[in-house]
Amino acid sequence: MARFNEAIPAPSVLIFDWHGTLVDTHDAMFSAMEEMLPQLEELGLVERLLPEDQCRTRDDARLVRYIRIFRRLHPRILAERRVSRTDIFNAIFGEDKEAKLIAHQAYNTAYRKYFGQVRPFQPGAYEYLSALKAMGIRLAVSTNRNREFLDKELKMVDEGRWQHLFDATVCADDVTEYKPDPQVILKALEKLELPADSRAWYVGDSYVDMLTAHKAGVSGVFYNGACWEQGRIDSWFTRRDAPTAILDSFEDLLNLLALLERQEPDAFTQTPAEVRPRPFPPPERPEPRIEPDWHPAVVRLIRPAVVLFDWHATLVDTLDAMYHAVDDMLPDFHKLDLMDRMVAPEDSKTLEDARLVSYVREFARLHPKVKADRKISRTDIFEVLFGENQEAKQIAHKAFNHHYRNHYGTVKAFEPRVRDVLEGLRKLDILVGVITNRDREFFEHELDAVEGTGWSHLFDVDVCGDDTPLRKPHPDQLLLAVQKLDYPPDPSVWYVGDSTTDVIAAKRAGMTSVFFNGAQWDLPWLNKIFPGTHKHPDKPDVVVNDFSEFWALVLACEVGPP
Repeated sequence: MARFNEAIPAPSVLIFDWHGTLVDTHDAMFSAMEEMLPQLEELGLVERLLPEDQCRTRDDARLVRYIRIFRRLHPRILAERRVSRTDIFNAIFGEDKEAKLIAHQAYNTAYRKYFGQVRPFQPGAYEYLSALKAMGIRLAVSTNRNREFLDKELKMVDEGRWQHLFDATVCADDVTEYKPDPQVILKALEKLELPADSRAWYVGDSYVDMLTAHKAGVSGVFYNGACWEQGRIDSWFTRRDAPTAILDSFEDLLNLLALLERQEPDAFTQTPAEVRPRPFPPPERPEPRIEPDWHPAVVRLIRPAVVLFDWHATLVDTLDAMYHAVDDMLPDFHKLDLMDRMVAPEDSKTLEDARLVSYVREFARLHPKVKADRKISRTDIFEVLFGENQEAKQIAHKAFNHHYRNHYGTVKAFEPRVRDVLEGLRKLDILVGVITNRDREFFEHELDAVEGTGWSHLFDVDVCGDDTPLRKPHPDQLLLAVQKLDYPPDPSVWYVGDSTTDVIAAKRAGMTSVFFNGAQWDLPWLNKIFPGTHKHPDKPDVVVNDFSEFWALVLACEVGPP
């Protein structure tokens, strides 16, 4: 529903943001972002990501955490397609202008491969813009897009009909700073010889756009083409920088101008009633992301007496070292005679598994998408490649360890509050342990190194990959852990892990399986990797997306072990 400040004056000029306001270039933008984000490490930007406690919102903190670990956009952002790269860079780099400049430059390099995919953001955009121009309102565009991209997209959108509509355009490379710096707006007003006051409206679809308008001293008009909920929009702004108006469509814009025309009859050369087109439908709300239905809010579990955790990609992030080691070891498959011991593609659980097997067999390296996604562990990779061939997997693990020695050492908590959760479990008199396929020489080093102080005092038991004859997904490691604790393997023992092998191990051990969805798989993918078929029967008892959900789940379990 449209809202506006009654003190807003009729506009002398409407300056529009480009992407997400006038046009939809999401396909090209997200393709470029997905190509650019894996480059963060080589660009020196991983260490310049904003600390989570300095992020503006909890959503921003989650985004920083996700990008730091996986080097790609959160699946919810990709599914909903509601935010721009400017919003993303401001969320993850804050006030670090140099980092944002490097990111924008890398984005532009990637965007050159994809741009040109442009269409009006909502039906009737050309007709509405033509009506505004007929009313005598000056029209302009101020965008973080580079000139080479805007000029070509302006020629392409609506078969070139928009080129005569705008009295001025200003791009990121026409000024020295990106939004939220106000230069792009002030430069447009300078070109039009108009003052920066409340009669200049900046129409944009994001928090950054409204902040830019506020800094420029003009009226910020929030175009809610992404159909954000009202409460969500309100949560972004303070009273000082709130938009002067919030509109859901260009029809709302014409309605607002018609209302202002009654108050200022001489504001326009023609009235809105004389020039407005037939009503066009507003933008449609993006399809919501489907969340897993193994949700903590609906499951009923026995309160845990013992909680065992996987190590890598659950408690800590060691993805960089792991993928470097896998890259190094795969060419060794030839001399280790492992190529002929891989499963036949037709025996794979999923089509994606079959493709991975075929790719490794042909190229002796990981498929680029696997490396870009950064979502599966070496244990999962070996399970996909070798299935039930225990001897082949043991050889592969040994080869991995040889190369991992060249890379391991850097280890970070997967989330900032992991230590707090571990300490909280101990205060509840819950026994806590770690089960990992990592060999002990690596695990003990990482355990002592995490957060600079080590976590060894937080665990009652740990079992490594070389402590038992068989590694996960076999249950031997989990059974050894509870044996050491002198506790029976039953559902009051929870095993928390991020992979299919963790779930299989927990179910085979007779324990409660908590799937830690740090990779943020959506429901269709979870149903694919946990099909519940006769051949692949094991499914988690519950899915948690982060440690806050896990902690809430523990506290919600009122019934203890029998």
